Amino acid sequence: MTTPPPTLTPADFEAFMTGIRPELHRYATHMTGSVIDGEDVVQEALLKANAAFPLLTSHVNLRGWMFRITHNKAIDHLRRARNEPLELLDEHPMPAESDLPLEEKELTGIALSVFLRLAPRQRSCVILKDVLGYSLAEISEALDATVPEIKAALHRGRARLRELSQHAEETALALDQQERELLARYVDRFNARDFDAVRAMLADEVQLNVLGRARMNGVGEVGTRYLSNYNQHTDWRMGLGVVEGHLAILVYDPQQPASAAPTYFMLLSWDKGQVKSIRDYRYARYVMRDAPLRPI
Repeated sequence: MTTPPPTLTPADFEAFMTGIRPELHRYATHMTGSVIDGEDVVQEALLKANAAFPLLTSHVNLRGWMFRITHNKAIDHLRRARNEPLELLDEHPMPAESDLPLEEKELTGIALSVFLRLAPRQRSCVILKDVLGYSLAEISEALDATVPEIKAALHRGRARLRELSQHAEETALALDQQERELLARYVDRFNARDFDAVRAMLADEVQLNVLGRARMNGVGEVGTRYLSNYNQHTDWRMGLGVVEGHLAILVYDPQQPASAAPTYFMLLSWDKGQVKSIRDYRYARYVMRDAPLRPI
């Protein structure tokens, strides 16, 4: 876990936020059921934290504060997307039987979408305790809840996850053939380093988000700075894939064996056969830990 700095200088604050970002993403990913939405939530949380920085004191528990912000942003996201109410924790007595934490092999076998079927506070407690390894005391501070409340939520959440995971079914994907052909053409031109041809596929008002690093707008900036940056590197080879049901570009390290997993991915959207937006996760590779993906 990332340790907060003893002081709140701007440099220390920025370093702490950079270090804790992967933890926040794991939390937001399991809260929203999506590595993509989880990163959006983290970006919103970091924007709010940065805006509040001038008002902070050295006595603030930064880690607990950041998880509360991220939790609230995740709940806001779910309310917008699903009209999901926030469930209060309870202090009902728990059964006497053993309540074992979810093991790593259980967690890896549970789809992110299954977490969404838990009540929000149960989901939150299970993520903080079993996914991120936080103590009951740390969770208590982060969620402003009592330890008995947290234990009750953990018990019910773990039991419900185990029950749901036994009946979870894979949903067949219906991929858009035209988008697949466009993406394959983009990948072929990128791999050939034919960046003039790649540039010709960009819409005039294309928007680029290099997660955690930069944003660019317009074919002039994206087609020059962004593509030039890739032309200077040799640590990438692109292929087609699916991430959370979305057609995606999976990026591999050519120095690794052909059987190696991709190192990050990109998401593109299209308008009239041209690239309208690009989300590049080159500098946010922590999302790969939980990303459900497959090559095609």
